Amino acid sequence: MLFNSYVFVLAFLPAVLLGWWLLPGVRSRLCLLTLASYLFYGWWDWRFVPLMLVSTTADFAAGAYLGRTEAPGRRRACLVLLLALNLGILGVFKYYDFFAGSLNGLGRVLGAPLDLPLLHLVLPVGISFYTFNSISYTIDIYRRRLQPARSLLEFSTFVAMFPHLVAGPIVRYADLAPQFARLGRRPDRALWALGIWFLVVGMAKKVLLADPIAAHIVAPLWSRIPLLDTLEAWVALLGYTLQIYFDFSGYSDMAIGLAALLGFRFPQNFDAPYQATNIADFWRRWHMSLSFWLRDYLYIPLGGNQHGRLSTLRNLVLVMLLGGLWHGAAWTFVLWGLYHGALLAGHAVFRERGWGPRSPALAMAATFLAVSLGWVLFRAADLPQAGLLFMRLGGLGPAGEGGNVDLLGVPTVVALLSVGCAIAWWVPDPWHWRLPRGRLAGAALAVVFLLAILRFASPSPFLYFQF
Repeated sequence: MLFNSYVFVLAFLPAVLLGWWLLPGVRSRLCLLTLASYLFYGWWDWRFVPLMLVSTTADFAAGAYLGRTEAPGRRRACLVLLLALNLGILGVFKYYDFFAGSLNGLGRVLGAPLDLPLLHLVLPVGISFYTFNSISYTIDIYRRRLQPARSLLEFSTFVAMFPHLVAGPIVRYADLAPQFARLGRRPDRALWALGIWFLVVGMAKKVLLADPIAAHIVAPLWSRIPLLDTLEAWVALLGYTLQIYFDFSGYSDMAIGLAALLGFRFPQNFDAPYQATNIADFWRRWHMSLSFWLRDYLYIPLGGNQHGRLSTLRNLVLVMLLGGLWHGAAWTFVLWGLYHGALLAGHAVFRERGWGPRSPALAMAATFLAVSLGWVLFRAADLPQAGLLFMRLGGLGPAGEGGNVDLLGVPTVVALLSVGCAIAWWVPDPWHWRLPRGRLAGAALAVVFLLAILRFASPSPFLYFQF
């Protein structure tokens, strides 16, 4: 089920909110939210609901065991077993075919074919997100930084909660445990106002910006890369750079808004990332919940920056490599992760030596360019397509025929890119806005929401559903 669909906005969401705020007991409300979230997830494919149930039950049981067991060996064995289960499920569905196919290809090159069978499994939507949610829960209990959930029902609600289930933010149980303990019986007006604000802003980002950019710029140009001239190649790159930002940050804003309507506060996930002045600043602003997860559960356990320069640089590259693989099982994502790891390592060296642009505007432009070039690897179907687009960007290879921009013409493309760039480069993130108040502001939000709803006719899944 999509946030930007009639069935969600006109049926599912009103029914859930009505039941959530009218039911009298905490258990009945949690049951409603959990069942509704499973319905939301199963709307896509019911076959994978049992998979999430198994993972949730195992994580809860492991957390309860870790919470009452003191023996270090048993606690460590429990953690390893649970991590093996979660990462094993993720690995089979998401990575088995990638590694098996890569090994088969390597075997053919070396003259020793392996012929490993490919499973061709359908990737369960959102599996990377809810797996990381569950892993953080178990590790935090193992580290004695968190008490186990009070009940399986409460933990199931945390894992399955539909606002963050399929595309984040990556919410930790530590963020929601205090909120479960003090669930309100009546809607909080300030929180509801915040929820409506984020829901409308997120919907506008997705439906009024990301989708038109995708339809009129990204789809037509990326499907004709061999025919593009140099200017069109840069338009294709800029279009996707804006599309992925407005699409993903729009989803995150909507998730935060929906959680607020239920009385929960989710963590911020974006902070105007294209206004960053260096690559480290970018990763403090882009997909913040993933960045902080990688920092807390990979970078710091590897040693962080505590063991010398070479160790720090190695850790940065390794963490970003794994972050690239988290996004997708393809060599394009591996190279994308390595690219960002190299950028972070280079930034660490430059910062240590005092190198880099002195002008904030120049630093922002350089960071934006570096990030945008990385999106070529992220978006490309394979390495040959990525290589071809890089050649087109550099004016290399056979000249394209041109004339591929949008069926609506150049003015539409210029308008979309101009509005998108203006917002991405100069408008503060919605978290930093003062909430608009008064009838005029309410009417403006209602008009924006209505305009977004009128564009629901053509379903448009969110880009991060595939991860």
